[in-house]
Amino acid sequence: MADNTVTDVKKLSFERAIEELESIVKRLEDGKVPLEESVAIYERGEALKRRCEELLRQAEARVEKITTDASGHAAGTVPLDVQ
Repeated sequence: MADNTVTDVKKLSFERAIEELESIVKRLEDGKVPLEESVAIYERGEALKRRCEELLRQAEARVEKITTDASGHAAGTVPLDVQ
C-alpha cells in the first residue's frame, strides 16, 4: 500500500474512502500483515472512517424531509433536523 497522508484522505470521495476502508479491514482480518504494518493501516483506517462519517453528515444536512398533509399527499419539504 502506498504511503498516504491524512491530507489525502480529506480529498477522497465517499465511495473511494469506503472501498479503501473495506480493503484495510479485510487485510487486518486475514491476519497476515506484520504488526508494524497492521498499526499503520489501522491508523489509515481510522482516518478513512472519520472521512466517511464527515461525508455522511454533510449528505444528511442536504437531505430534505418530505412533509405530508392529512390525506398522505406530499405537501412540501423541510430541512432535515440533523443533530
